[in-house]
This record gives sequence, C-alpha cells and structure tokens, in this order.
Amino acid sequence: MPRSVQNPPNRFSSTEIDYEGEAPLAELTPIEERAKSILSENDSPDVGFRWSINPYRGCYHGCAYCYARPSHQYLGYGAGTDFDRKIVVKINAPELLREAFDRPSWSGETIAISGNTDCYQPLEAKYRLTRALLELCLAYKNPVGLITKGSVIRRDLDVLAALARTTRCRVTMSIAFASDDDARAIEPWASPPSKRFETLKMLADAGVPCGVSLAPVIPGLNDSQMPEILERAKDCGASHAFIVLLRLPSEVLPVFDERLAQALPMRHAKVMNAIREMRGGRMYESDFGLRQVGRGERWRMIEQLFETHLRRLGLDRRSTAMDTDEDPPTTFERPKKQLTLF
Repeated sequence: MPRSVQNPPNRFSSTEIDYEGEAPLAELTPIEERAKSILSENDSPDVGFRWSINPYRGCYHGCAYCYARPSHQYLGYGAGTDFDRKIVVKINAPELLREAFDRPSWSGETIAISGNTDCYQPLEAKYRLTRALLELCLAYKNPVGLITKGSVIRRDLDVLAALARTTRCRVTMSIAFASDDDARAIEPWASPPSKRFETLKMLADAGVPCGVSLAPVIPGLNDSQMPEILERAKDCGASHAFIVLLRLPSEVLPVFDERLAQALPMRHAKVMNAIREMRGGRMYESDFGLRQVGRGERWRMIEQLFETHLRRLGLDRRSTAMDTDEDPPTTFERPKKQLTLF
C-alpha cells in the first residue's frame, strides 16, 4: 500500500510534508467537484484527437509511467501517491456534456473518453459518470472512442454495443504487458492483463470495434512481449493496434525509477540505460521532437517487429486510440425532445 509521503516535490507549491516517523498509509479519497466545463480541446501534434472528456482526475491504477501525473500538481496535489489516491470526480460531467451538445456550434466530432486519466477506474462503479456520458452520446448519435485498462467497462457493454450500431464507437484496451506479474510490478492496482484480454473478447463478441494499445513500450522490460500481446489480442477479436514509446517527463521519472528499483531491482539498471539509449541520451522527448532527431536503431527494430506482426495477423495500425483520420462524416443528431439525465 502506498504511503502519503511518496510524492515528488511539487514545483507549483511552496510547502512539503516531512513526517516524524513512518508516513501514514494513503487511503482512497474521492474529491467531488462541479466543473465549469467538460470538453477539452487539443492541438498537440502528438495526439490524434481534437476533443476529449476526463470525468476523473488522478487514477487509482497507479501506473508508475503515467504521463498524466504532473497534471495533478496544478490542483495542489502530488504527482506520486496523491495522483493514485486523491481522485477528483467531476460530478456534473453529464450535465455539462448535454449543454455542449445543445449549443449550435457543436458539429458532432468524435470525443475521446478519456484523454488523460482512465474513465473506468474503480470509482466509476459508484459514480457511473462514464456510462452517463455514453448514454448522452447515444441519444445524440455522437461518435466516441475510449481507451481503458479497467474491467468496469464490462458493465457498459449494452450501451457500447448500441453506440456501435448507431454511430461510431471504438474501444481500445491498454495492454503493455503479456505477463500479469510484470504488469503488477509497474501497474500495481490496474486490472491484470489476463482480465483485459477477457474484456477485449467480451467487447468484440458484443459487436464493439476494439483494439489494443501496447503503450508504453519500455525497452528492456516489455518490448519482447509485443508478439504475444498482438497474438492474444487478435484471438480475442481486436481489429487494430498501436504502440507508444515510454515517456518520463518531469515528476514521472522519479516515480517510475523508484517503482522499478523496488519491484524489479535486477532489471533496473538495464531498463534505465535502454531508455536513455533509445531517446538519444535523454529521459524525455515528445514524440514530435523525436520525429525530428530520430529514436535510434533499437526503436526502428521494435517498429519493424510491430509492423511484421500486424501484417501477419491482419491488424490495422493506428497512431493513437482515437485516430479519426479514416472516420466518415458525423452521425450527430439532436433529439427532438429534451432529455433528462436520470
């Protein structure tokens, strides 16, 4: 169980806590808020979608590599334990989405749920915000794409299947490890890969277009598991896949470094050296920046391996979970009668 002291220093805060003796255990703390807006617009060259919704901030899964960790510091929390256990819940997310859909300016573009933290973390079983958002997308026939590690998504197979029949709906399961043990070391509270593959099959059997994200690729740790992940995903009914190289920006690096050293001490030095090698001596560079300077021979070999298995298995390659380049025109349609949320 994580302890409250396990946060990198917050560069936006002038205060830190120094416990006398052992720090207390960090308990799950939902923090309910009424957000002012719910649709986030993106213009980054590294991201394949324009609009996203994040009903939760912070994530219980506790993945050591999560690129979203530094965003928790803008709220006055830490990027380590706080990110894992202090979860902000946007309780008015469905209400805000309905308001956005009713504006004449909204044209029905694909919405990514979530673009930052997982929309199917354990608290979704209580709050059901993601389900309410999906029900609104169904009522308005608005295209949607989701990416998740959470098995809570199984509760929403009915609405996802209805979306797939009515408009465009695509789900991507994030599976970076073939081994449950390896995943537990780096993604300690996420659903194990074995359950994620089961969820993938349930989605495919329900008629929901689905695929797999092999992200992040961590050289020296999970790159060799790529063929098995793709093979199992194909057997479960996946139609697409993509990969992303590990990023370790700002406060993510100490969280990942500490977790790796504690969980897999014999592999720690090898993995950290492989990351530096693949990124030209850097621990972090954006994908856009890497396209300018190159990622090195090892990454080219990984991409070639990925492409070879995609062709062999007949899987489509996408740049991200919500890559919308090939999407047809929108199906968006406002209902004739006013909707109620509950």
